[in-house]
Amino acid sequence: MELSFKHQLGLFCVILLFPAMCHCQEYYTKSRATFYSTSDGYGTPTGACGFGEYGRKMNWYDGRVAGVSGLWRNGVGCGTCYQVKCLIENLCDENGAYLVATDQGYGDNTDFIMSPRAFLKLGRDQSAYEELKKYGTVDIEYKRVPCTYTGNVLFYIKETSSNPGYFALVILNVNGINDVTDVEIWQAGEWKALNRNYGAVFDFPNPPSGDIRLRFRVSGMSDWVDPKIVIPSNWKPGNTYVTEVQLK
Repeated sequence: MELSFKHQLGLFCVILLFPAMCHCQEYYTKSRATFYSTSDGYGTPTGACGFGEYGRKMNWYDGRVAGVSGLWRNGVGCGTCYQVKCLIENLCDENGAYLVATDQGYGDNTDFIMSPRAFLKLGRDQSAYEELKKYGTVDIEYKRVPCTYTGNVLFYIKETSSNPGYFALVILNVNGINDVTDVEIWQAGEWKALNRNYGAVFDFPNPPSGDIRLRFRVSGMSDWVDPKIVIPSNWKPGNTYVTEVQLK
């Protein structure tokens, strides 16, 4: 069937718009950013995400972390990754900082409160960084980017856990643009949901006394992710278990 000129024009417009609709991550959002101080420039081991000591460096990001405000999303945004660029032409590096959200924080209408190591990357060089610090808060643009953690997904047992009375964990090294939305535990012949206690911490009272089998779900995937390991019955608070899964 031959299309009229009107229909052909409409189809042409759809073809032009389709790439823009599919690559919305290419666009930046304008905002503001500031920084906090630490003795060594890394992040803080405390915070609303519950990452603990791990949250100071976050794998190869080497301390380039930040507290976020609205991007925290009730904890779902913990561990997500962003490219942040400041907008002072003679001071700011064109690539800016690649960083990880590890905490929640607010300050002077900002979306990011950055660690010193993250804020450093905004500047062209050390001298530019020192000048940026004098501003305190700077105009930025940012976009979410895929995380590129090193290694497989990790199960980190929180120190608040107590075998066998209480079980709490954080799922780490979730690569790509993926949010951990749900975690379930196998108990008494069925899957039962863990509760998001706060931030990235999921917990379950009175877990099974034997090995612990988990599965989790991430945004954008309809199927549950099988870690292909079990947490042994002698698990202890503070232990980390490496799964056989690496997300992209």
